[in-house]
Amino acid sequence: MPKNERPPLSDAQLEIMKVVWDREQCSASEVWKVLEARRGVSRNTVHTLLVRLEEKGWLKRRVKDGSVLFSPAVSRSKTQQQCVRRMIDTVFDGSAEGLVLALLNQSTVSKEESDRIRELINNATGEKS
Repeated sequence: MPKNERPPLSDAQLEIMKVVWDREQCSASEVWKVLEARRGVSRNTVHTLLVRLEEKGWLKRRVKDGSVLFSPAVSRSKTQQQCVRRMIDTVFDGSAEGLVLALLNQSTVSKEESDRIRELINNATGEKS
């Protein structure tokens, strides 16, 4: 794993990161309330996951008025890029083309998404549409 890359997120950790990204800063109690509304999860489990995410460099903590608040140490977009890079490397043997073909072959890409993908590719390669 490259020096500046953090350990991969588990599904539960990713779910917590999404809550923190959405709120930009929140307490363990706020995260627990969101997750508890979705599915049964204990307050202790959420706190443990938050502490582990901080230890692994995914979250930062600060104390404000006696409350511990967590905020992302890594942006959502940087995390998405890291996850996609890991998927390309492990599932598609390093081939970004393989990932794109797998997505396009699912037939779930709408006309609008297809047009936007084409535009992004053209912009990335400097082509005019």
